[in-house]
Amino acid sequence: MEAESLIEGATVLLAGVVGVVVGVIAAIAFRVSERQQRAARPEPAPELDEGLVRVLAVLRSAAVVLDDEGEVVRASPPAYALGVVRGDVIAHAAIRDMIDDVRKDGVIRDEELELPRGPVGRGTVMLQVRVAQVGPRNVLVLAEDRTEARRVEAIRRDFVVNVSHELKTPVGALALLAETVQDAADDPVAVRRFAARMQSEATRLSALVQEIIELSRLQVAGALQEVTVVPVRGVVEEAVDRARTTAQGKGITLTTGGELDAAVYGDHNLLVTAVRNLLDNAVAYSGENTRVGVGVTRSGDLVEIAVVDQGIGIAADEQARVFERFYRVDPARSRDTGGTGLGLSIVKHVAADHGGEVTMWSEPGRGSTFTLRIPAAGETAPADADQRGQDDERQPVEAAAPDDGQDEEVDA
Repeated sequence: MEAESLIEGATVLLAGVVGVVVGVIAAIAFRVSERQQRAARPEPAPELDEGLVRVLAVLRSAAVVLDDEGEVVRASPPAYALGVVRGDVIAHAAIRDMIDDVRKDGVIRDEELELPRGPVGRGTVMLQVRVAQVGPRNVLVLAEDRTEARRVEAIRRDFVVNVSHELKTPVGALALLAETVQDAADDPVAVRRFAARMQSEATRLSALVQEIIELSRLQVAGALQEVTVVPVRGVVEEAVDRARTTAQGKGITLTTGGELDAAVYGDHNLLVTAVRNLLDNAVAYSGENTRVGVGVTRSGDLVEIAVVDQGIGIAADEQARVFERFYRVDPARSRDTGGTGLGLSIVKHVAADHGGEVTMWSEPGRGSTFTLRIPAAGETAPADADQRGQDDERQPVEAAAPDDGQDEEVDA
């Protein structure tokens, strides 16, 4: 019995050892088979070439990569911002047509397209679109925003045309007057009369050229070379002083008032130019023996310099255009006064360069009010003691009087 039990135990032990060995061999065989299959299995090809992905990442242009079914594989943020891609598809039929043409013959397409900026509204965007095949399955679409460049180009073209037209008038007049003076050399009275006309046209031409230069300088980025704290009193007084001679010739009284001790950040000379242009317009379009006032108020973080006149006023349908270059409400009066049509455009650019704006109110027959609104510079600037004493002796007037300030009458 003992022998049989011993044999049976040995058999069981042997079977266990065999089972373990078989299990180990099976596990090893499975691992080897798995490795072989993994080695034989091809790695999936990357969706896009890594070099192409890196190039797309640094492009400023809107970039879109499409697969062979026309679905968007990759699109840069500008592609969505410009409306080239909406809902992961190319939004514009014109671009889709370019893509279809490239797929047919593989030839690169390059076109400038004016396209809607969004799904609604009348806004448009000018895009320089380039479509090319990249690889056997993908098509690349590049779109560069040319909207601002085209706008600047149109402005420059219009400006050159307007300048040419405006310069032609006084230059032609001078040539004609010179010829007339030559023919009337034996008539001293005629010579003096035509010489006076020539002087007038030369003055107008000089003013036009000067204002063109000034406007061109203001349109260049960074026109403010040195920004300082500018007392408004000095700006107003200098502008009024420069306009005094013209106003005196028409018997117009110039008045100032309000918070003249305010201060702004900016350029003194440019601000004087802006206020002077507003005053010149007010005097030119006001009748004789009237008043033109300059009122200064502090409104929150802004200083408002308002020029008020009792002139002819501006019709509502013309008010939107008064800040355009060379636009004149009354061309005949502008010729008589030597106006160039650039004054208000210069004011608009000066205001923008100072972080402000210029607004207007006008009604035919009741006059106009142009207000230059500039960010204030902290507290009001201290006034000179002697100047304050002189201000107290002046009589208050009504023409541009702010509700909470004293007016100063400046003899014109």
